[in-house]
Amino acid sequence: MLLVLPPVQANIFLGADTEEAQVRVGCLYPLSGRGGLYGLDSVVGIQVALDWLQLQPVDYPRMQIFIADTRSRPSRTTRLAREFIRKRNARFICGVVNSAIALEVAEVVSSERAFFIGTDHASPRLTKPEVSPYYFRVSNNSRQSMYAAARYIKESFQHSAESPLRISYLGPDYDYGYQMWQDLQQALQLAGVHFSIVTALWPSLYEPDYTPYIEALKQRPSDLIINSLWGGDLVAFIEQGNQASLFQHAPFANFDTGGNYEVLAALKDDMPTGLILSARHHNNWPATDYNRWFVQRFHALSGRYPSYAAQGAFAGILAIAESLRTAGVHASSAEIRAALEGLRLKLPEDPPGFTSYMDPITHQIQQVIAIGHSQPDTSLPPASRLLGDWKVYPPAPLP
Repeated sequence: MLLVLPPVQANIFLGADTEEAQVRVGCLYPLSGRGGLYGLDSVVGIQVALDWLQLQPVDYPRMQIFIADTRSRPSRTTRLAREFIRKRNARFICGVVNSAIALEVAEVVSSERAFFIGTDHASPRLTKPEVSPYYFRVSNNSRQSMYAAARYIKESFQHSAESPLRISYLGPDYDYGYQMWQDLQQALQLAGVHFSIVTALWPSLYEPDYTPYIEALKQRPSDLIINSLWGGDLVAFIEQGNQASLFQHAPFANFDTGGNYEVLAALKDDMPTGLILSARHHNNWPATDYNRWFVQRFHALSGRYPSYAAQGAFAGILAIAESLRTAGVHASSAEIRAALEGLRLKLPEDPPGFTSYMDPITHQIQQVIAIGHSQPDTSLPPASRLLGDWKVYPPAPLP
């Protein structure tokens, strides 16, 4: 049976009825416009989480979940957060795709003394050691992706003081792209990688024509091109890069979002083989019963395979459920905070022998990051390329 969503203007209600609910959760996602796919996938991910909790041998608190369309607007998102807390008595806020909006929501939720469970946005600024006592993130941040990238580069590319690795970088012209580049350089230095910078390029967000940037990359020899575009921008860049034979010029990597299923599905056969890519969740890795169940349950409800955002939303609901199971539904904020800081949460993306866990200092979940190469695979249509030839990196301490 497919999960049929109401019109995106309407609130979506999942979980327990008002009379039965022991806790209320307000979730904030774009359900329309750019980024709407991530919100819609998150809604299905939340339903999959509720289904999973029903299958477990222990009793979890009965949750009533309200979901609203943020339309990716900061003022609307913060207003909805306040309304969920004040009018719906939500003790938890979850979601938010955009990092800049998440920073504003974190301030609002903290001032209301509710908890904000971040499920999607990636800015490391939210999980510095002086983190809000009310904020916790259950998906990798971009800094973690770059530290795994540095370990991958050190293992996979030759470099020396006499012959440093020549790196070209292209990222979006806003905070996400700048922070990614800063974190990558720091990570490479800490990993002992000898490298030189050929060029760093900054196309605008939603840039329609990447031709000047692609030609600039081709004009100078590089040993590795690193790209941090995402979503439709990355799809457009790869399509235009194919036309200009960019991927014959140098190895190409996108270590944070390049392996997202929605990118693979959009490109189909236009995704070149051999690109170095990763994502925050992979539909074909790890090859565990849990991950297969998650992917297939999502497909059964929606008729499509999940983007990475779905598992982030799934993790957010499980984190709330587990913290309340541990602390109790009537626990104080301090008791819930302690439960979240000690959280250990088995997730679909966890390989055998590893369980995701919360860093109590930064409130950032710690997870394994898998980096692979694009290769032919038609097992999850409409994508005709998936990742394989994996290298796997357990969490490492960040400075």
